[in-house]
Amino acid sequence: MAGKILIVDDVATNRIMLKVKLSAARYDTVQAWTGAEVLRQIAQEAPDLLLLDMHLPDIDGVALCRQIKAHPSTATLPVIVLSATPAPEDRLAALCAGADDFMAKPVDECILMARLRSLLRARETEQDLRVGEAAYRDWGLAEPSSHFTPAARVAVIAPDRDTASRWTDALARDLPNDRVESLSASDALGQTATHAPDAYVIATDRTQPGDGLRLMSELRSRAQSRNSVICIAPARSDSDTVVMALDMGADDVLPIDVTQPSQTQEAALRLSMQLERKRTRDRKRSFVADGLRLAMTDPLTGLHNRRYALQRLGSLADQARTSGQGFALMALDLDRFKEVNDTFGHAAGDTVLTDVAQRLRNCLREQDLLARFGGEEFLIALPETSLPQAEAIASAICRAIEATPFALPADAGNVAVTISVGVATSDGTDPVSAALGAADQALMRSKREGRNRVTTASRDNAA
Repeated sequence: MAGKILIVDDVATNRIMLKVKLSAARYDTVQAWTGAEVLRQIAQEAPDLLLLDMHLPDIDGVALCRQIKAHPSTATLPVIVLSATPAPEDRLAALCAGADDFMAKPVDECILMARLRSLLRARETEQDLRVGEAAYRDWGLAEPSSHFTPAARVAVIAPDRDTASRWTDALARDLPNDRVESLSASDALGQTATHAPDAYVIATDRTQPGDGLRLMSELRSRAQSRNSVICIAPARSDSDTVVMALDMGADDVLPIDVTQPSQTQEAALRLSMQLERKRTRDRKRSFVADGLRLAMTDPLTGLHNRRYALQRLGSLADQARTSGQGFALMALDLDRFKEVNDTFGHAAGDTVLTDVAQRLRNCLREQDLLARFGGEEFLIALPETSLPQAEAIASAICRAIEATPFALPADAGNVAVTISVGVATSDGTDPVSAALGAADQALMRSKREGRNRVTTASRDNAA
């Protein structure tokens, strides 16, 4: 997971020391010593993370961080601010400017490396989501804008009531728009089966420091809580606990003493930043999922499209070979549908296709596959279905289409429509294309012999 790190410090010795440490960990490094040089290196080198000194000759590090985070092309670039004089107000100023972390010099090498690994993992995840998002945007699938930010649900888990109360009260004061509550470890795990909180703050036990980390691992392993923010509040500030927490998947490690106002504010600020990033990731995941759904769906009828159907048929064939129970295929085509479009217009044709899709759905089981294969053609796959069963379903479909004329838009009256069907079966041992071809040949025979009828591949072959 090695990446490219931009080291920014006006002292050459500091840059060289960091370069040696990072190179030993297989990171590529580039260097800068002024704000202007930083912006040039970002544009030319495209670093994956920025180690930024608090004080530069031409600009304050906090101001530069704010400038980087404000630009759309660099807003997601992770920034760690370093300072030889780490006053509490400087920490808060850096975090408010968008810095992902603030570290005091001399930097604890173990914690720095763990933080780099954590931030670069998160960056890879976000880049993967952006790639999927960009692909769907290129297809014209725009993400709807939303100005509503729902309140987040934050669960505080601590080894004792006093610690839980102090953390809950402290965070509630500094996160007035979110809902902060205390949960026991067992309740937290139990709620993953229903609705997991947006964030967990796990205060570790001084006497049992591993318990909080084990709880975090369990939450990460469960689908409902896997994408929740998880922050560890260690009972003591030792590098081993911090490193272990970050490497095991903690989004952040919060300050320890919430009785100190500056540390309370920092904890709330860090948590708020993580929640905002989670909202962004959730929106991107939802957008990509919607894009996948649209890529597999016919936009007119809402049925699966040809691409999805062919992929699903391969899975059905695999299942049939494993279970020994075959599946049936139907190729369906509306009869003389061109006349509907020519006589009443394409809007009327679209209305008929949409209503036909609904009638087909009503004739099928939940596990059956129904797809629009193109134009007025449809495909149905029936798992674990014999030929007589498939013929019965196909006959029911013909009756359902023929029984009631289709209402046309704009009160243009009704039109009678029928459908022809070709049926074939497969045990999964032959290529799917062979079953599709057999069903299509049977459909052609239905057309030749008068339409509005069902023909099976077995009869077609016998003829």
